[in-house]
Amino acid sequence: MIVYNVTIKVHESIKNEWLVWLKEEHIPEVIQTGCFTHATILRLLEVDESEGPTYAVQYHAESKALYNNYIENHSTRLREKSYQKWGNQFIAFRSVMQVVN
Repeated sequence: MIVYNVTIKVHESIKNEWLVWLKEEHIPEVIQTGCFTHATILRLLEVDESEGPTYAVQYHAESKALYNNYIENHSTRLREKSYQKWGNQFIAFRSVMQVVN
């Protein structure tokens, strides 16, 4: 199992609208690519929230090949949609992890 983790710091002025968009539009669109089985939204605690909250979204892929498919065929388009909608009101960084049991 591969976990694609996207950590996002969201500007205070858009936090509520952004979270609705994330849950109702963005995550379903990512899942519809067929590359991930599900996603989990987490809010980071014990971090500086003076400019807004920080979230982590963890997308779960059954294989590295499915994750690679997402990166090669879908990620650029979906990132661009995010920037078109929210501009510079958020900052995101990404990491890829493997589940170890």
